[in-house]
Order: sequence, then C-alpha cells, then structure tokens
Amino acid sequence: MNQDTPAGDIRPTPFAEALSERYLAYAMSTIVSRSLPDVRDGLKPVHRRLLFAMRQLRLDPRSGFKKCARVVGDVIGRYHPHGEAAVYDAMVRLAQEFAVRYPLVDGQGNFGNIDGDNAAAMRYTEARLTEVAEALLVGIDEDTVDFRPNYDGEEEEPVVLPARFPNLLANGSTGIAVGMATSVPPHNVGEICGALRHLIKHPGASIETLVGYIKGPDFPTGGVLVEPPESIVQSYSTGRGAFRLRARWEVEKLKHGQWVLVVTEIPYQVQKSRIVERIAELLAARKLPWLADLRDESTEDVRLVLEPKSRTVEPEALMEALFRVSDLEVRIPLNMNVVDAHTVPGVMNLRQVLQAFLDHRREVLCRRSRHRLETIGRRLEILEGYLVVYLNIDEVIRIVREEDQPKAALMATFDLTEVQAEAVLNMRLRNLRKLEEMELKSEHGRLSEERDQLEALLGDEDLQWRTISDEVADIDKRFGGNTALGRRRTALGDVPETTEVPLEAMVEREPITVVCSKMGWIRSTRGHIENVGDLKYKAGDEGRFHLHAQSTDKLLIFATNGRFYTVPCDRLPRGRGFGEPLRLMIDLEQEADIIALRVHRPGGRLLVAAKDGRGFFVSEDEIIAQTRAGRQVLNLSSGGTAALCIEGEGDTVAVVGDNHKLLLFPADELPTMGRGRGVILQKFKDGGLADAKVIKREDGLTWRRGEGVRTVTELDAWIGRRGNAGRLAPRGFPTSNRFDGGRN
Repeated sequence: MNQDTPAGDIRPTPFAEALSERYLAYAMSTIVSRSLPDVRDGLKPVHRRLLFAMRQLRLDPRSGFKKCARVVGDVIGRYHPHGEAAVYDAMVRLAQEFAVRYPLVDGQGNFGNIDGDNAAAMRYTEARLTEVAEALLVGIDEDTVDFRPNYDGEEEEPVVLPARFPNLLANGSTGIAVGMATSVPPHNVGEICGALRHLIKHPGASIETLVGYIKGPDFPTGGVLVEPPESIVQSYSTGRGAFRLRARWEVEKLKHGQWVLVVTEIPYQVQKSRIVERIAELLAARKLPWLADLRDESTEDVRLVLEPKSRTVEPEALMEALFRVSDLEVRIPLNMNVVDAHTVPGVMNLRQVLQAFLDHRREVLCRRSRHRLETIGRRLEILEGYLVVYLNIDEVIRIVREEDQPKAALMATFDLTEVQAEAVLNMRLRNLRKLEEMELKSEHGRLSEERDQLEALLGDEDLQWRTISDEVADIDKRFGGNTALGRRRTALGDVPETTEVPLEAMVEREPITVVCSKMGWIRSTRGHIENVGDLKYKAGDEGRFHLHAQSTDKLLIFATNGRFYTVPCDRLPRGRGFGEPLRLMIDLEQEADIIALRVHRPGGRLLVAAKDGRGFFVSEDEIIAQTRAGRQVLNLSSGGTAALCIEGEGDTVAVVGDNHKLLLFPADELPTMGRGRGVILQKFKDGGLADAKVIKREDGLTWRRGEGVRTVTELDAWIGRRGNAGRLAPRGFPTSNRFDGGRN
C-alpha cells in the first residue's frame, strides 16, 4: 500500500473504552434480540419468527400438518439465522402441554415427555398452529404492527405480533441475558381476562384488587400453590419474588388398614424421573426411615406410589419429610423483567404488565381501524364511479367506442378521478345489468355505515376501551375457565404450618465418630471410637480433630476468616478410607485454616475471639449456615485472623496472652452478639491473644500440664475488669500459653 494513500478516519481510542462500547452493544443485542420477552406479545424473537413463518406456510388450525423440518428450514433461511437445533428445541417446547400452559404449536408425533425424554428428530414430527397462536396473529396483515427487514434485507418480519391473547402472563417466559434475567410463571387466562376488564374500568386499580382476580400462577402440570397471600401480593407489587409449589398427593386406602400415598401431580418443570431417582437415592442411603418403597405406576397420567414402613406413620409427616429433601416441593421464581414498547428492558409489576398489554391492544385497534378506513375509502371511490356509469351508461359506451383517449374523456365528462375512470374502463360487460347496480348501491350503503362507525370509534376513547373489553371477553369465552383448556389446574392450598420436621424423619439416627486430619481430610465411622490412635491417615498427614456425634447432628466449623460453616453429619463420607477434603464441602478460602470443629448444641453459647484480643459471645442457634459460603460472624481488622472458638458456659472468662499474662473477668462483661468485631478482652503490649476459657469460678481454673491436670482455686490475684492487661500466669502454667497444654 502506498504510504501517501489516505488511511481513512482513524480515531485513537483507549482500549477500555473500545471494549466497553462493544460489550454494551453485545449485551443489548442479547437482551433485546434473544433473551427477554416483549411485554406486548410475551414472545422472544425466535418464537415470534416461528409463529410468523408457520402462518406464511398457511399452517392454521384448520389446515393439515407439515414436517417440522420444513418449518425450521423456513425460519432459519428467512428470519432466524441460527442453529437448527436451537430453533427446533424452541418449537418443541411451544408444543409440549406439560411445559406450556396454552400451547402455541399443535404437534403430531413424539414431542418428548414429562420424564425428560427428548422429542423425535424434526424429520419425523409434524406441526401446525393452535387457536391460541392464531389469536396472537389476528390482524397482522392489516397494518396493526410495524415490520422490519429480516437479517439479509430481502424480506420483512413483524417487530411484534398483534397479540389479542395475553400471552406473557398466560404462558410465562424464562431467559438469561447479560447482567439480567427474566422468570414469569404461567397464569390462568380466565383470571387474566377478569383483571384486564377490571383495569379497563378502573385504571388506577391497586395490586391487591388485581390479585383478587389473578390468584397466583397456574401451571400446566398442576400442583398445589402454598404461598401466603401477603407474599403473593408483595411479589406482584414489586415484580420480583417466588412461589412455593408442592406436588398434589392423596392417601389411598388398602385392605387390613394399610394405606399408601399417591402423587398425582408434580411441580412445574421438574422431571418425574429426577424425583424418582432422588427418592431412590435417599432410600438406599437410609435417610428416609419412614418410607418402605417407591413405585412409578405412571401412564399418561402421573402416579407415584409411596409405601410407608408402618401404618402408624402420619401421612402428613411423611410428605413433609419428602417435601424437604426432594423436588416434590420447589420455589418458582418471579422476575418480570421484560422489554417494553420502546425496547427498554426493566422490571414491571402486575399492573404495569397488564396496562402495557391493554395499551398495545388499543394501538392495534386504532391502526387496524385506520387501515380499514383507507380500504373502505378506496372501495367507495370506485363504487361511486360505477354508479355514475349506470346513470349514464349510453354516454359511457359512446366515449369508450369513439374517443381516442377514453380515460381522459370520462374524467372530464363525469368529473371522475383517475382511479374511478380506470375502474370503469376495466369493468366487464356482464356487470352492466340492473341487479348489479342494486348490489353496488347496497355495498355502498354498508361501507358508508361501517366508515361512520370506524370514524366514531377513532374519535371516542371510551368506545375504544369498550371494544377492547369485548375482545378480552371473547378471549375469556374461547380459552377461559369454562373451557377444558382454561380450567385452573394449580390448586390454591393452605399455607403449611412452619413446624420443623425432625431430622430423624429423614436420617436414621446412629452414633458416629467424626475424624478430621491436619490436612483437612474428614470422614465419619460408625460407632463411638475411644482409641483414635489406631486410625490411619494419608502419608504425611496426621489426626487433628475427633469427636463423637450422632448421624442427625450438625457439624460446626469455625475458620481463621471469622466464618462459621455447617455440614450435616449424615453427609460426611463413610467407610474405612481417608475421607474427602473438607474444602470440597464448604467454600473455604485457600489461605484460611480451620480453628474449631464441634457438634452443634441447640441453645448453646460460644465464645469467639480474634488474635488482636477482641471477642464476644454468640448463640449457636444464630451461626447455622444455610449455604456452602458459610456465615460471617467475627469481623476482622485488616490483616487480622480469628484465634479461637470455645464453649461459653460459665460465669467467668479466663484469657491469656502471648506475653504469658493471665486475666479473669466476669462473663457478664462480655456481650452476646450475632456478628461484629466484639470488645477488647485483654490488652497486650506485645503479641496477641493466645487462649481463653469460660469457667465456673467456684470450680477454679484448670489446665493440662504434661500427662496431668492442675487446678487453682485461689484466683483473686488475676481477677480484674475486661480489657485489663492481667498478671503473669501462676507458676506451673504451660509455656505454650494454652490451657490444654499445647493445642494445635
């Protein structure tokens, strides 16, 4: 390239700025063009293109089926240039009655099942549109929505569908975009229509009133919704929340007083096979001692038979145990993050979603009416020209026969427009009969009346809303609660009592010994082993913690980062091996180490402290962690570490520093907290906290020295106030400054 040739507009741009611009463009493309549904028709682009392509193929509900491969090919070639597997998967889901509340595709062939089996290949299956999909497309050829060029500019596709059917709430939607996600569960269209009609009459209706119509989600697989009403209102008010959904079950009586539990409906989007596998695993692990057997007797309907070990077991207690450990109970999230009419993503509440649908329907109604007015105007113009012909038929025939420019002559003689003159010249002779004249006058009258009605509609907002209300009522009549498709499937159940199901209901209680090595390998063995010296460890490793527990206990782990972690004892690896690294069970940072490992005591109290001498009491009930990440309890200063975690039962706290100074002070001077840095236990000029102990003063202070134990009851010399420096420890106190004589 010649150096004198202009290189174009080169603009120096910082790399970070260029990267952020391109990433933002990618993010917006993913959000708007792939992952989030449009609030107006409730569809993502791939679903919208599928329905439009099927309509172009004339696959309406009254026509025959076509191969899905044909549909997918049209969608990919004309509108959606992506992988065929992704398009076919989207099409399959629209046809699955257990996945979509109101299917948009009528499938013929194997479209998968509730067990999670995949659909047959697209060359074997056939499809057409359903009546619900047809309602989404009504009026699309009447200028009701905007069209845009497809990906190669050769054709056009709709930006949004006219959507007479409230698809977003009725069928729901899920998706994950860049930095945001959406999750809208399906609802009952009859209830939606009731809320829409109420909102038309009362535009400022409260969320509480609208929830009186829309009771909650209505899932295609049924189930029982057990979410508190106030929580449902809160979720719909903010657009974010979750719904508690349980399987539907019943007690089936057998002979001789025996009974079994039968699950007839399972939660939404849960594979039946996964439930069966999970319960079978728990049975094999002996974590369901109340359950004897599980049988899957399902055909087209779900039927899971649960056989109890004894007829004395309470069915409700057994089901509560199963709800806690399996997907027979799930939480369905609500996150109404959608794209609005201006392609702006955002979270909407229930009223905003309903109002956005109504506003779209009003725009569609007005655009359709204006389009119809233009069509009527063109037709009336032609009809008026025809009527002139009938009044002057002989003169018209003469002009056509004799004039060199009959079109111009007609326009000049009868004051016709160019369109009217062209229509007259194209008229067939057979239409010049008297009966045809009467039909033209009748059509002119009908169209004139329709034009007046449309003009009145466009000029009267109240009339527009009444028309929309009638459309909503028609949708309710066709797909609402009085139809087989529209009857509510998810029952509204009572909120279950918050009583805790005993862990024994899920885990067989037995004595175990928990062993954790210095390198952090943990395991449990059956029974309470007294001689732990016989236990074996990996090469280069040795024992550090061992304790007796029950399989139903919870294990508390306190680390140098000030966090407590919780591991149920029944999840510890069993056997004669070396166990597993504890870090695989909890999210413990690589630089953090374990300080204490102990069995949780409900109602107990612990003393936690940092190396800088700050600490406090904490209730054991408040430190149970629900996740692998643990619970932060002791806040540390920059660069600080936690030093100890000990039992907190007693009336006096004894602390000793690295400087060999001992201090005792009343336990009531130390606060009980849930989280924080705590208060100063002992002041140090050099070093930090070495050890601490909570004692009963009347029992004296005990420490271990060598193989023996020494107790000092005269403690007045070391009694002081919290935060004092203390005095040198008594003669014979371990030089390691540890009460146990040298704890690791």
